[in-house]
Amino acid sequence: MESLLTTSIALLAGLLMTRVFKYLHLSFPDVTAFLIAGLLVGPYCLGRIGIPGLGFVDMEAVDGMNVLTNTALGFIAFAIGNEFRLSQLRQTGRQALVIGIVQAVTATALVDAALIGLHFALGEEVLPMSVAVTLGAIASATAPAATLMVVRQYKAKGEVTDLLLPIVALDDAVGLVVFAESFGIAQALEGGALNVWSIIVNPLLEIVFSLLLGTLMGVLLTELEKLFFSNSNRLSLSIAFVVLTIALASVRIEIGPACISFSSLLVCMMLGTMFCNMSEYSADIMSRADKWTSPLFATFFVISGAGLELSVFRHPSTVLIGIVYILVRCLGKYYGAHYSSKATGCSKNVQKYLGITLFPQAGVALGMVVTAQSLGGEEAVLIRNIILFSVLIYELIGPLLTKMALMAAGEIVEASPDKKSRERFATKKQ
Repeated sequence: MESLLTTSIALLAGLLMTRVFKYLHLSFPDVTAFLIAGLLVGPYCLGRIGIPGLGFVDMEAVDGMNVLTNTALGFIAFAIGNEFRLSQLRQTGRQALVIGIVQAVTATALVDAALIGLHFALGEEVLPMSVAVTLGAIASATAPAATLMVVRQYKAKGEVTDLLLPIVALDDAVGLVVFAESFGIAQALEGGALNVWSIIVNPLLEIVFSLLLGTLMGVLLTELEKLFFSNSNRLSLSIAFVVLTIALASVRIEIGPACISFSSLLVCMMLGTMFCNMSEYSADIMSRADKWTSPLFATFFVISGAGLELSVFRHPSTVLIGIVYILVRCLGKYYGAHYSSKATGCSKNVQKYLGITLFPQAGVALGMVVTAQSLGGEEAVLIRNIILFSVLIYELIGPLLTKMALMAAGEIVEASPDKKSRERFATKKQ
């Protein structure tokens, strides 16, 4: 009962906050409104009243919503996977692959350089070398959820959008490899030894098995849908398959030094990719799924906002390192995307605006933080606080910057007041 009450209040708070933004004539995307609503119903505001169910009383209450947030991330990945249509990839596939790798590696390299320099300036006690290297690896990750929500809300279309979604999807795979290698080095710096299995073999196994599982589930979904003659039933089957895929992706198998695990984002993306390319019903089912998942995504972002830790502002050194991390990562994303898109023959619009749309960071980065906790001690706490600080800034500002970049690229055209009035009138007549 308590979880149901908290979920309903979270969703209501998010929806009402979008109305407040409209009333105040704030042109922020709905994602930002949901995140701010989350802060208001979180442990640092409404939760302080201490009434269970009426907001999130503490971070344990936020963590208790993991099933819902993991499900939402699975559907987000499934939706992004549906953007990998072969007809489109024939035109943009090579460019997306090159840009996706270059911008992620560039962000990691620049953050590594900046934080290692800061390590020598501040000293080992303030910023250990292992922390600097780990943060550089986490910098490669981009948040697919916020990006997808902005694209959907404003129905963005064009060259930048066509490249953006595949690149954001590729970030998960690239980020896994970069993080595994860098984190292996960080563990060695903390007194361990370089481990070929943890740095090279296990990350590659995770990517390969994630793609294989996603492919298998996609084929099964496509074949089973042929048994049904109603798209409503096919939608129900698709929802069941996404949830089943998320559950299967949590399995972890250890065989000696080898570890077979799965990235739920990669698995669900591959499921969506197979589905959209094999099923003749995919377009209709995805349009129906968009309506079904809207409240799920809204609740996900409110819960994400509730989970943002404001306590990190108490530590000046954390704020300083966080600011350097945020600014340098943005430079890496922007110039990595700019020069790689230029080298692959992309248009001026893509060169100028694509990098800005890659600033948001959240879910995948927080997942990496969980792995980084194995460093233990103050190093683990410092990594967590810096990423929480950066996620707070990125999630509040990133969606707005994505919207502004897509508008400047001419891929979002906001309706005039007259057009909005005509659309409302037409809706009422229907």
